[in-house]
Amino acid sequence: METKQTSPLTIPAAIVIAAAIVAIAIIYVKNPAPVITKTAPEAPGITVNLATITNSDHTYGNPNAPVRIVEYSDPSCPYCKTFNPTMESLITKYGPSGEVAWVYRHFPLDKPDQNGNILHKNANHESQALECAASVGGNDLFWAYEKKLYETTPSVTGQTPNGLDQTQLPIIAKAVGIDATKFTECLSSGKFKDAVEQQYLSGVNAGVSGTPTSFIVLNSPAGKATTDFIDNALVSYKIPQQLLFIDNNKKIISMSGALPLELITGLIAAIQTGK
Repeated sequence: METKQTSPLTIPAAIVIAAAIVAIAIIYVKNPAPVITKTAPEAPGITVNLATITNSDHTYGNPNAPVRIVEYSDPSCPYCKTFNPTMESLITKYGPSGEVAWVYRHFPLDKPDQNGNILHKNANHESQALECAASVGGNDLFWAYEKKLYETTPSVTGQTPNGLDQTQLPIIAKAVGIDATKFTECLSSGKFKDAVEQQYLSGVNAGVSGTPTSFIVLNSPAGKATTDFIDNALVSYKIPQQLLFIDNNKKIISMSGALPLELITGLIAAIQTGK
């Protein structure tokens, strides 16, 4: 997980979270620890101020699904690229039955830090490209573009510091069936720059400090099976509590970083018991 540039008041917390999440993004996906039954210490109550899901959101699957996963993502982020196939697998497994839906929101890490350094200089532009894909092609082609974009981008790493060549954006649009001319006109206009910024700010209000950060939104409060699963996962996967927790009303579960598929499917199974 990569973290946003922050104000001086939030830098220490962000550094701690970034270090922890980088570790789990690399280690957990490849080497999860065995599941054990010891429970984690009880976390302090937290209220997540997540913006309500509306028809203007990009939703893959049943918009009224009992489990909806709201992901704040950055197309230039290597951990988001790692996590994207995980979300696709969840939708393949649970989407056809209408049990789970995926909601995509923008969190581009393109803000300069105190030294003027920018982590992902093209992230906002790429986020606008996603909005143009939706505007020109509709919801289905938005998701086709999202998939192709994350498959194509090399992300921003030490080996590929410039990330995706931005001239590829209309080429990707054409490849998935979007009118490339209209797409280019949309992207050149910058018409969705403010909309992307508003989604970024909604993420900040929800407590997002890096990408990917996802929130599982439930239609009804989670039961003991779910809270027990979270407690056990914190211990068995050695996850810091700030990276996986349920909020006070037990209807929003926060997940930070590229958590492994088997953890999330186990969590969904616990939710589905209704106990």
